[in-house]
Amino acid sequence: MAQATSVADAFTAATGRDVELVEITTKGDVSSEPLATMGGTGVFVSALREAVLDGRVDVAVHSLKDLPTASPDGLVLAAVPERADPRDALCARDGLGLAQLPPGSTVGTGSPRRAAQLRALGLDLEVVEIRGNVDTRLRKVTDGQLDAVVLAYAGLGRLGRTEAVTEILDPLQLVPAPGQGALAVECRAADGELTSVMSVLDDPGTRPAVVAERALLAELEAGCSAPVGAYAVTAEGETPEEDELYIRGVVISGDGSMSIRKSATGSVTEAERLGRELAREMLEDGAGAVVGAEKLVPKKENVS
Repeated sequence: MAQATSVADAFTAATGRDVELVEITTKGDVSSEPLATMGGTGVFVSALREAVLDGRVDVAVHSLKDLPTASPDGLVLAAVPERADPRDALCARDGLGLAQLPPGSTVGTGSPRRAAQLRALGLDLEVVEIRGNVDTRLRKVTDGQLDAVVLAYAGLGRLGRTEAVTEILDPLQLVPAPGQGALAVECRAADGELTSVMSVLDDPGTRPAVVAERALLAELEAGCSAPVGAYAVTAEGETPEEDELYIRGVVISGDGSMSIRKSATGSVTEAERLGRELAREMLEDGAGAVVGAEKLVPKKENVS
């Protein structure tokens, strides 16, 4: 609701049009199962998309990191507003940072990506699977059930809870989820007038970054609950045509013992190609086996 309200307010400010908010409950909101076991990809999205397609609402606002990489027929990604801080944040007892947590400390997260990268740091932390909204997760720290939790800094910011953050984690150490910190605004593809109007919210710096990140995820054939991280940033050139895009990707096993990390740089005009080519390089290094993807990398033919 906080995310939808921010988009509605920005839309009204830009166009003068009033917006009515419609609250829709998704499977991901009501289930306490781990994301990986209840399907992962799309559990926060499907109900909203159905509401757009059947005409109950005109626009859906999603966390972009929850959005499957394949769009269903009849919908279009009308806008990607300016991205909030994509980094992960530690909320720990006694104001501790990650390196200050004693060995054996319990750290809660609902994300396989965060859990795998935390284990890979070799800090001897006990990573615990948790679910629930932000307040529920933070309460586990204040009540002494956990020593810390890791959450998206953007979500904490939208809810006004950044005072709970004890460390904003380095995105090269804990690589964010593809699209983290960004919002997705979806409309019916047939509603060209509304799609055109909503595009006023699209941010030209955010769009290529998340396109590259999601292209990497799509090429790996991994869902939003897989242990995959991608972080892209744009660097301004002397002209918009000379703007560059830097992307870093990581694929990591659940126990943190195996990881593949690669990066690439290219033109913002080729964001999707850049993300896909980086993913192919990672697949050639064995990323498919790490994330459980079924895609096989074509092998060079042997001539005898």
